[in-house]
Amino acid sequence: MGLGVRACLSLASAAPLAVAVFAQQPPAAPDPSQTRTHPLKERVIPDHFPAQPTVAPTLSIPVEPLGFSPPGPIYLGARNTLASLDFIGEDKLLFTFRFPGLLHRDASGGAGGEERQIRALVLSLPSGSVEAEATWTLHDRTRYLWMLHDGRFLLRDRNNLLVGDASLTLRPFLQFPGPLLWLELDPSQQYMVADSYEPPPATPLPGEVQSPSTASAAMTTDGEDSGSTPDTVVRILRRDTGKVMLVSRVRTTVHLPINSLGYLENLRGQRWQWLLSMSYFRGGSATLGRVDSSCDLTNHFVTDQLVLVTACAEDGGDRIVAMTTDGRQLWADQIPSVAIWPEIVVSPNGLRIGRETLGVNHTVNAYDPIDSDDIKGQWLTVYDAATGDMALETPVSPALDSGGNAAISPSGRRVAVLNAGAIQIFDLAAPPPLPAGAQASGQ
Repeated sequence: MGLGVRACLSLASAAPLAVAVFAQQPPAAPDPSQTRTHPLKERVIPDHFPAQPTVAPTLSIPVEPLGFSPPGPIYLGARNTLASLDFIGEDKLLFTFRFPGLLHRDASGGAGGEERQIRALVLSLPSGSVEAEATWTLHDRTRYLWMLHDGRFLLRDRNNLLVGDASLTLRPFLQFPGPLLWLELDPSQQYMVADSYEPPPATPLPGEVQSPSTASAAMTTDGEDSGSTPDTVVRILRRDTGKVMLVSRVRTTVHLPINSLGYLENLRGQRWQWLLSMSYFRGGSATLGRVDSSCDLTNHFVTDQLVLVTACAEDGGDRIVAMTTDGRQLWADQIPSVAIWPEIVVSPNGLRIGRETLGVNHTVNAYDPIDSDDIKGQWLTVYDAATGDMALETPVSPALDSGGNAAISPSGRRVAVLNAGAIQIFDLAAPPPLPAGAQASGQ
């Protein structure tokens, strides 16, 4: 999901320019007739907007003294990223947010376009004291920060990717030939998917990452030659070194779910049926399972072996399914049609899943769109990844339609939410372990 756009990338026919060697072998394809060993656990969440959290917060840190002010309703629907909230271990928070200030002028004397100031704070828990602070100048309005499991983070600005730590010290990491539009990581954070805007020809300068060759320059998302060269480049890279494993040109920014073995695609089956097909970095593919949906699926790897699938239900709402890579469906949840624009947050150990949605007062479609007056608010539902049981449901305010206002700690036992003028901390019971075949690497 880049720049508010979601698409399915088909790379099966694209010749990779560089492919890494993996020690692991891809698993055998599951037998679709044996994909469930017990009844599917499914429930329907209520269609009301929760007025209060289902669990009382154990700590609240007021945000006005930190300099945070709620954005106006004019931002709703623009899908701008206005804040980020992340755990650094169990006892620190990294809180960043748009900080109003003077605009710099460019060489022509005009305002600096999309330039904005971001304030970054590292907060100690439970005191809420500020351990480090910084102000960053960034140049667009989309997501800019991705937290790493080791306490560091990636910061994106234009065509640069930087690495920061708990002291908020930044150092250069990667430079792309064009503006970096989107970034995502696999659950183990060994690999990254990066989308960048690079009108051809894109001749790399010294220090830039590898670009597509002319042989693959006309490759598009459906594998057909469009007659013109697309301007978006998608790469899969090793996070530790920045080495490019696979690169291709596509027509639009894409969401490409990956784990340590390969990437996941949605293939159209019969009628409403979709097939989840895993394409392996070592070559070959396997069908993981089938899900019924009236629209294309959206998939997220929760762990290396567990996928959260979002499908469209018949009533216009969403249906989410937790599925293992050996084809078993663990649980499902029916989401009402008045809950829209989901954002997914996962604990680093994969034991808890948070799903944020906006609550609206009517079903949204092409004939009945929404404006800011139709939005009732935003809420977060936190699931136990193993069972689908709800560990927490809480309102989130102000409503930020691109997320960034909720986080889950590495253990999955703490949840932080920006709500009611404070960062609220919820301490939850330990999550249940994942079943065999769904665990994270190393478990």
